[in-house]
Amino acid sequence: MSLLTRTGLPAVVLLLLGATSVLPDDALAQPAKRFRIGVVNTTLAANSPMVEGLRAGLKELGLQEDDVSFDVRFTRGDVRALSRAAEELAKAGVDLIFANGDAAARAAKAATLTIPIVFTAVPDPVAAGLVRDLAKPDGNLTGVSSLTTDLVPKRLEILKALAPNVGRVLSVYQPDDAASRAAAEKAKAVATQFKVAVLDRAVRDPADVERAMQELRPGDGLLPPDLGSLAIPGRMLELSRARKIPAVFPTALWIQQGALAAYGSDPYAEGIQAAGIVAKILKGAKAQQLPVEGARKLVLAINKGTAAALGLQVPTELLTRADRIVE
Repeated sequence: MSLLTRTGLPAVVLLLLGATSVLPDDALAQPAKRFRIGVVNTTLAANSPMVEGLRAGLKELGLQEDDVSFDVRFTRGDVRALSRAAEELAKAGVDLIFANGDAAARAAKAATLTIPIVFTAVPDPVAAGLVRDLAKPDGNLTGVSSLTTDLVPKRLEILKALAPNVGRVLSVYQPDDAASRAAAEKAKAVATQFKVAVLDRAVRDPADVERAMQELRPGDGLLPPDLGSLAIPGRMLELSRARKIPAVFPTALWIQQGALAAYGSDPYAEGIQAAGIVAKILKGAKAQQLPVEGARKLVLAINKGTAAALGLQVPTELLTRADRIVE
């Protein structure tokens, strides 16, 4: 019997009924509820790491395929399509919405005030306006934060370990994205600890990225933002490689594309972690009763080939700490 299967009438009721009559066997069993989970994100396919992690996590907790069905809406990078996708899920009457990324979570929040929403891949839930307090989220949202803002000092530390002579660091943000602004502000706040000057620049599209990166010169470094749209960090990756500017990205997604280094949460592991929250809600807990959790699994990824192309020697200590190394 699965974790959330209903087991029938309360024992006290059965005892009272048994005192006066005998019920047929099939009257004692109620059909198990099949929960419907709606998923909304900007990924390119239905089987994103977050969703696959959620499936695996729920299975570990005893929720099998007969217990849960998934309605996955993915917009292939189109942030504007998130609102319609979330509204469709709300109208369909799903039991819970699983939103990946702050844009998806905001779309889900706007679509329903009653259906519980569990998010992942949100860099800074408070800055994004999703919850007022991580410990006591209000409304119908909770989830797992990818801790992008909190991890800015670690990314600066890694950048300086890889390129000790870096003196200036460009930290860009999307002006309409509060979480990316918070990360840029964090970089400026801790800059003196790493003996660097941080240039924070607002960018809205790849053309803005090109203008911002024209300020960079040899000896500078780069901190790309964590955004739902891949166009801005994607262009930063292309230019950083072409101009030989060391950059540390917030997710290991970019390592296989040639990024020098990345440090941040693992999307699949976030999905597994979120499964624990989802299971509690399906059992009857309220979203506002469950604190927002920080991602437990953080991944350091290094691309040795890119380091060599940039003329950098990766310290042995950093290689030892790395969870993923691309030759």
